[in-house]
Amino acid sequence: MTDTVLDIRDLSVFYGNAQAIDGISLSLARGEMLSLIGANGAGKSTLFKAICGMVAPRTGAITVKGRPLAGLRPAAITELGVAMVPEGRRLFRSLSVEENLVLGGYVKRPGPWTLDRVYSIFPILRERRHQPATALSGGQQQMVAIGRALMSNPDLLLLDELSLGLAPVVIKDIYALLPQILGEGLATILVEQDVTRALSVSDHFVCMLEGHVSLQGRSDAFTHQQISAAYFGT
Repeated sequence: MTDTVLDIRDLSVFYGNAQAIDGISLSLARGEMLSLIGANGAGKSTLFKAICGMVAPRTGAITVKGRPLAGLRPAAITELGVAMVPEGRRLFRSLSVEENLVLGGYVKRPGPWTLDRVYSIFPILRERRHQPATALSGGQQQMVAIGRALMSNPDLLLLDELSLGLAPVVIKDIYALLPQILGEGLATILVEQDVTRALSVSDHFVCMLEGHVSLQGRSDAFTHQQISAAYFGT
């Protein structure tokens, strides 16, 4: 039995005639965290959309725990164990904190994540569970978005721009909780503009440049100059 959760082979994605991803391959095992870095427009969000079934690849294959995702709707991919914390959080404005969290568990996958477990990680959400989710601070809304994703008991967790728009102290607090969040053997991909922070919490990284992989490897295997060159294409 393999521990591979995500396997991507020779993936290419187009928007019309414009190529957004060019022949990317990567794999991720249970319990691993991969940082996906690159400048705006490098293709990171498109890769997440392809994994989640929001855009259709033109070539290549994506499998989750050996199951091909080709042709599956996003809801079916969620049922297979893929969850994303989207950029900008995208909470349901008309729903309370707790209602947003409960919606994350609609697929009823078995696993360790329950409302009580989410509240144990983020106690402030228990205190504010009846408030509108979008009335909370940015950091608390990010906690709701993370908790909502965890409620689906995923095998693969996609974190898109986790610290975007948050104060440094809030970012520090959320990152301090990641070991507890990821300690259940989750395979995780983190998209993060703060490259130093991303590399500090990940096992491996992939740097994207104009839709292709410009550098990849262990997070501690390259110098700052090498990563900067891959990031900017210099």
